Amino acid sequence: MPAPPAPPRAPARPVLARQAVALLADGAGITVSVDSDAVSPYERWHLYLPEPGGTPPRMLHEIAAILARCQESRARRRAAEHQAADELGTLLFAPGAEVAAVEGALRTCGLPAQGPYRVIVAETGSQRAGLAEGALTEAVAHAGPGRASVGRLPDGTAFAVVPETADAAGGCAEFWPLVADCEPSVPLHGGIGSAADGPQDLNGALSEARYALASARTTAPDSSSVVDSSSLTGLDTLLTGIPAEVRTAYSSTVLGPLLDTRNASAAALLKTLETFLAHDGSWARTADVLHLHVNTVHYRIQRIEHFTGRDLSRLYDRLDLWAALLCRTPSATSDPRARSSTSPAR
Repeated sequence: MPAPPAPPRAPARPVLARQAVALLADGAGITVSVDSDAVSPYERWHLYLPEPGGTPPRMLHEIAAILARCQESRARRRAAEHQAADELGTLLFAPGAEVAAVEGALRTCGLPAQGPYRVIVAETGSQRAGLAEGALTEAVAHAGPGRASVGRLPDGTAFAVVPETADAAGGCAEFWPLVADCEPSVPLHGGIGSAADGPQDLNGALSEARYALASARTTAPDSSSVVDSSSLTGLDTLLTGIPAEVRTAYSSTVLGPLLDTRNASAAALLKTLETFLAHDGSWARTADVLHLHVNTVHYRIQRIEHFTGRDLSRLYDRLDLWAALLCRTPSATSDPRARSSTSPAR
């Protein structure tokens, strides 16, 4: 006897969310905003009626008012949950926290005492209280079926601990643009750490997530984005997580006089260095690209070595200079000529 057909799978949450957004944008029915001062723009509800028919507008607004009170009650419950999450965040923020204390904080937040977990952080760069927490609350609600705990770290960064599911990180990343569109004038940046096997690994996962957040800010300062730490697989992407001040200081220290924009000779040397490294140290190809004689390239490389104190015949010194160039202009990594011809495109 053949087995009965399997029931149809429900659409993934991001798919349902996109369908809801499409309905609101279609304009065919009636949409009433559920206004509540207790929630952020990212968590705001909408009452949608696809076929209003003869429904009195007053009735719709009364229903919306009831829903607003429900949402305010829900927000009050979340405030208590956020307080518990803040205490967990304080433990994870400081290295060396006792595992037993972390396990207790996880239980208080309603999370399992054993992993695996994901740590996700977010910030909006806005001074509006609770904005990043609201965005992250909505994002992780679609990351998977497990309960999530959302709070604030001691430095003000919003964070969430999510029990790892089949693809919690992928679900959050997929839903991120929809959440960001709720407040398009505010860049929403996020970072996702790798899976933490247990409570003892959460501090490291938080550090990874914060590094990925810094990368998101660097690569897209004026637009919303979320970066998974597992995507930082090359030197160019890895450097984006380093604070801008540190990158600038390193570049200035290593390249020195080559960064003097008032000196035309320095600009020519810098261009030669970029081209030489981008073409794997080939004298002939560098000369061909710059339309120079090979002897001129040799002379310029000697001058570069003099000013930087590096030996371009050594791989270690080449890496120093390449990293300094990437720190000077992170956007250069988007230029295909800035990649080594021996490295696969990412």
